[in-house]
Amino acid sequence: MNNTEKTSIKEEKTEDEHISSEIMKRRWVPNVFKSISRECFKFAGYEIKITEATDCYGAYVWPSALVLCYYLEHSQKENSLIDQNVIEIGSGTGLVSIVAGILGSYVTATDLPHLLDNLQFNISQNTKMRCKYQPQVRELRWGVDLEKNFPKSACHYNYIMAADVVYSHPYLDELLMTFDHLCQDDTIILWTMRFRLENDNTFVEKFQCIFDIEVIYDLPSLQIKLYKATRKNTGIRKGT
Repeated sequence: MNNTEKTSIKEEKTEDEHISSEIMKRRWVPNVFKSISRECFKFAGYEIKITEATDCYGAYVWPSALVLCYYLEHSQKENSLIDQNVIEIGSGTGLVSIVAGILGSYVTATDLPHLLDNLQFNISQNTKMRCKYQPQVRELRWGVDLEKNFPKSACHYNYIMAADVVYSHPYLDELLMTFDHLCQDDTIILWTMRFRLENDNTFVEKFQCIFDIEVIYDLPSLQIKLYKATRKNTGIRKGT
């Protein structure tokens, strides 16, 4: 390895450590009582208070959500969310949807029925008087009744967002089907993923059969990548 290659690797490591550190600074240590916790974050100029349920994977803020929020906040000159139609799949506690809403987009936050009450509570508490459009909360079961509940003719999204939706669960095919259904020719997917198991790489390979994919952030210290994707063979692209 020559000196140029060593310098490049060192610079990449420094950038990873800097971005990862900046992202994690946005989170306060939670005050846990019983099975409920509250965490505070600061994005888009606001303090955002999130209520979590520590005994439920879908009601906890994972680091991948912070990475996506950080990117949304820092990419507005290139990718303004103002007046954009956004859907988040696997919204969980709603942090990403809240930030996207504060940044000016019309947001539909989705998840499974048992998570919707807490999702709605967090969104309502953190978006009043802060958003141009009040975010909406809807049930979305991956792969189920997609055309019935989200018809392509009526549901056109500029962005699909997802944070940490790939993990050890049996619904990866249904997740891919949902991405495919919701994404039209000019839709941009922003998706953060923490790599844990070999199946994670397999999902990415299947995803790449349908979508052109670009790595925006690669953060080894967090084991997280941020992907930007569009449907293959489209002539419409937006800059990074």
